[in-house]
Amino acid sequence: MSAALATVVVGVLSLFGTLAGSLGGMKLMSYRIEQLEKRVEKHNNLIERTYKLEEEVKIQEEQIKVANHRLSDLERGTDNLREKIK
Repeated sequence: MSAALATVVVGVLSLFGTLAGSLGGMKLMSYRIEQLEKRVEKHNNLIERTYKLEEEVKIQEEQIKVANHRLSDLERGTDNLREKIK
């Protein structure tokens, strides 16, 4: 009978050990997934900011082109006035 009791005790202790290990593993996995989600969120924010900056750069480049075109028009206008004055 003592052998059967020892077997039951060992079985129960093994069950508790397995459950404790499984719960610990689940907590660790949950923590790691949470940390990964945070990193993904940071990455996504970086991508969104980069996209916005690229759009702003496109707008600024277009504004520079327009300003350069206007300067060219003004320079041509002053050249025409100089020719008329001569």
